[in-house]
Amino acid sequence: MAQVTQAPPELAPSPDLARKPRFRARSDSPYWVLLYAVGAIFGLLIVGFLLSVISESWPAWQKYGLSILYGTTWNQSTGQFGAVPLIIGTIETTAIALFLAVPIGIGTALAIVHVLPARLRTVTSSVVELLAAVPSVVYGLWGFLVLGPWFATTVEPKIQSFWHGNFPFQGQVETSSLLLAGCVLFVMILPLVVALSRDAIMTVPDETIEGALSVGATRWQVFRKVVLPSARVGIVGAVTLATARALGETVAVAMVIGLNPNIAHSLYAPSATIASIIATEFQDSTPNEVAALCALAVILMAMTLVVNLLGRWLINRGAVKATP
Repeated sequence: MAQVTQAPPELAPSPDLARKPRFRARSDSPYWVLLYAVGAIFGLLIVGFLLSVISESWPAWQKYGLSILYGTTWNQSTGQFGAVPLIIGTIETTAIALFLAVPIGIGTALAIVHVLPARLRTVTSSVVELLAAVPSVVYGLWGFLVLGPWFATTVEPKIQSFWHGNFPFQGQVETSSLLLAGCVLFVMILPLVVALSRDAIMTVPDETIEGALSVGATRWQVFRKVVLPSARVGIVGAVTLATARALGETVAVAMVIGLNPNIAHSLYAPSATIASIIATEFQDSTPNEVAALCALAVILMAMTLVVNLLGRWLINRGAVKATP
């Protein structure tokens, strides 16, 4: 009887080779066409939006020219459309919010990642994300009903007494003010700064931190010289997004700033921003006034574009420095 020889194991066909391939070779052309189509639709929407706003504002530019940019009086009833007080008010409220939100937000992010225990860290992160999702009208209502009276009766008089009534804390204390609007904006953008900075700080490798601690660095030195420089790209991105939101905030600022379109010579004085004026004066406006408000929208978009370009430049510069 003939003996059947069995092939050596190394010559036997591999089970993996016997399987049918899970993916068949197909052309990627339909997917590239789909991606290009989606990108083209997005680009057309952006271009169409910009062109429509610019075209709506064109009558105002033709009639008033560049006086919209350097005029110091905004009064619809008299036909004076100077955006300088509104630009200054927008920059001032944003500066107040960033002055408070950046150090507190970065410090809170550091505490969440490296100081708080695990359970408290989870609860704090959830609260921060919840605050970031609160609608702006809720912040405005809280600022008008709670923060405004407290500022007028307690905070602002104490600051004025400590500052001896000197600039910029001079003048009469009022319920609606530039300082109150900046503080409401600070509370609004703080969760955004904390959440994004936390995510950036979490990307710093533990080995880098442990290496710095092993050579004798203190916790503060590790934060200042290791963690923050390593996470600076993400932190700059967080500050850039927070600045853009503060520049364009409308409802909350309109409820607490006083809507006085004049240059405020004190942080206690009521003022106005570009977004708040657009929101409150758009109704019952003549076509000429609507064109002037659209011109304000163009100015606000230009300011936001400058902030984003500056943030992008800082991010690229930080990424280049971080590259070995």
